[in-house]
Amino acid sequence: MAFVSIYTVGKLDKPYDHPASREFFEVGDEIVRQAAKSGQLIELIAPKGAHFNEEIKKLEGFPTLTLTIWKSLQSLYRFTYSGQHRQALRDRSKWMEPYQEKHLSYVVWWTEKQTDVSWKEAFKRYNYYIQHGPTPYAFDFKHPFNENGEKCLIK
Repeated sequence: MAFVSIYTVGKLDKPYDHPASREFFEVGDEIVRQAAKSGQLIELIAPKGAHFNEEIKKLEGFPTLTLTIWKSLQSLYRFTYSGQHRQALRDRSKWMEPYQEKHLSYVVWWTEKQTDVSWKEAFKRYNYYIQHGPTPYAFDFKHPFNENGEKCLIK
């Protein structure tokens, strides 16, 4: 059985201890609780390790990153665009720094084993997508691929 992983990246427009940023993290904590209750989130991977710190140093400002594993692409998509998460996406301008150029805020990929999902792998997939665009190796919701590497539709 294949699982789907998603890595997200953004930059807060205020320091981490600012009231607006604290609100962002409070909303995020509630969204993670809802994801866990959905029965579709398999794992939220906490940031750790030297490689993670090296990647963070490359980002200016106040980066915020997530890495999660889900049971299916459909369940990830449905959760992303419904409920409190949908509202948070609508409200992101309250917390996030606007980007001057087009910014890739997430990348999705399939994995056979949960243990293969890591921050190092997330950075690799994200950078691959930036260089090559959507492929079965790394894609987004606008250009999805199923676990067999075929283009698909998400509903």
